[in-house]
Amino acid sequence: MNKAYPVTALFLDIGGVLLTDGWDHFARKRAAVEFNLDSAEMEIRHHLTFETYEEGKLSLEEYLGQVVFYQDRPFTLAQFRKFMFAQTKPFPNMIDLARRLKEKYRLKIVVVNNEARELNIHRIRKFKLDEFVDSFISSSFVHIRKPDMDIFRLALDIAQTPARQVVYLEDTPLFVQIAESLGIRSILHSDYPTTHTKLASFGLQNDGGFTSETS
Repeated sequence: MNKAYPVTALFLDIGGVLLTDGWDHFARKRAAVEFNLDSAEMEIRHHLTFETYEEGKLSLEEYLGQVVFYQDRPFTLAQFRKFMFAQTKPFPNMIDLARRLKEKYRLKIVVVNNEARELNIHRIRKFKLDEFVDSFISSSFVHIRKPDMDIFRLALDIAQTPARQVVYLEDTPLFVQIAESLGIRSILHSDYPTTHTKLASFGLQNDGGFTSETS
């Protein structure tokens, strides 16, 4: 049943799939410790602004001005930004998997993610995601964020691929359900071996196998 329609496009989230989350609760807690900030106050301010920030309606400087630099600090914005950008780690197996499947099956690779502009661009360039991703439907670029269905519709329009020929990798259950409601076959990603096996069930076999890495 999974193979009823050939897969011609692979849609991917970034945080939690190809890379660690860029600026999640744990990263913010580490920042609070590193810079001696009130973590609770920082979280309140973050949650009041993050949707606007991820939709590309606030710059990084404006976001940090509201969340961190609303009062004088003994450190600079440049120092905080450097720490923030350094939190990302790659999942090499998942990046390699996407590269291999693209090459073997001539897939269109499309990122559909929620991420602020500056951090998103940094992560794309640092981890060379643009070497194998064809289009980035990022919330800060298109000013729509998941769970809005329109971001998936936009991705389908840009990919010019029918929903039934797409497989989507995502680590958030709600977003998987929304994609599936649009007819996009989806995989709730938890780790590399499981996703590797599920992709094979859709006819996307990776001859490289997998290593002992967990993601």
